[in-house]
Amino acid sequence: MSDKRVTAPVLCVVGARPNYMKMAPILRAFDQHVPAIPWVLVHTGQHYDHAMNERLFSGLRLPTPHHNLEVGSGTHAVQTAEIMKRFEPLVDELGPSCVLVVGDVNSTLACALVAVKKHIPVVHVEAGLRSGDRAMPEEINRILVDRISDRLYTTERSALDNLVGEGVAQDWVHFAGNVMIDSLLSSQPLAVPPAKTLAEHGIAPALIADGRYGVVTLHRPSNVDDPEQLKRLAAMLTRAAERLPLVFAIHPRTRGNLEKFGLGALLDNPRIALLPPLGYLEMLGLMSAATVMITDSGGLQEETTALSVPCLTLRENTERPITVEQGTNTVIGIDDALFARSLDDILATGGKRGRVPEYWDGHAAERIAADLNNWLLQRSA
Repeated sequence: MSDKRVTAPVLCVVGARPNYMKMAPILRAFDQHVPAIPWVLVHTGQHYDHAMNERLFSGLRLPTPHHNLEVGSGTHAVQTAEIMKRFEPLVDELGPSCVLVVGDVNSTLACALVAVKKHIPVVHVEAGLRSGDRAMPEEINRILVDRISDRLYTTERSALDNLVGEGVAQDWVHFAGNVMIDSLLSSQPLAVPPAKTLAEHGIAPALIADGRYGVVTLHRPSNVDDPEQLKRLAAMLTRAAERLPLVFAIHPRTRGNLEKFGLGALLDNPRIALLPPLGYLEMLGLMSAATVMITDSGGLQEETTALSVPCLTLRENTERPITVEQGTNTVIGIDDALFARSLDDILATGGKRGRVPEYWDGHAAERIAADLNNWLLQRSA
């Protein structure tokens, strides 16, 4: 065994809920690697609900960040700029071996920009995913981060074609698998039973007594910021609730817009349980036992594929095509008729069960740690 080891820390960045699930297994893999890979965890504060952050960090066994930039909300430009302003002095202070970013939120782009302009290597986990929809802010973030990254870790093999097509050198890319699934598989034994979650929020567990229910999440601006779109989606959910009860974990943005547009009464239905945003273990328990997931979340498309739970995605596209081609996901947009047919099929036959994609096996973070350690040592040789 070589005596060489990485000495400068890997500066790891999280900013929003989807980042937490991806970062937790990476940090554990860094600690377990021989020799251990030093790291520093930075939370930008892009998502700033402290109570929810603490619950998510605890559920994922994610360490308390060494630094919290506390940037809060703002427009995309304001938030990105504020993250850059607060992150740059930290990079100067720590002198990291690289900056590791995950996913596609504003924090991912902002911290990658700071690093690359200071000639610090950028490592992007979950690279190469594309929806083809540049109206999505996340799509812009993905494209830009991938073009300025030095090491790119992909979750599915098709991502390499996207990257090479955009001019990324093939030997900069490493297929490691899906760290989201690392978190899911390691957390399954700790998942909170659905009846307990409902009871804790004042919902009678009898709602899901027969074991058939759907779980709903909606948060994308394209779905919830337009009153007519939100009204149509609420009507679709109300009709679906006639077929099976729904548990709707409402994002603050969605709840706020339902109130703002005067649409809250549309979901005042005894067959729809309205819950606040849930901790990771609560959501995992609900999702694992669900008949169907109804969502516009990218991460939940992946998690339901890993759990063999049918997923109906209320978007016109997905950046995770493998969940459709191999997994349990069906992209239905907001087509009322397709939604009804898809739900009928799920209730009659159990719907798509798919198969778990390659390297979604709980060991993606270990592969990243091993490759990153070698890559950093080669750079410093």
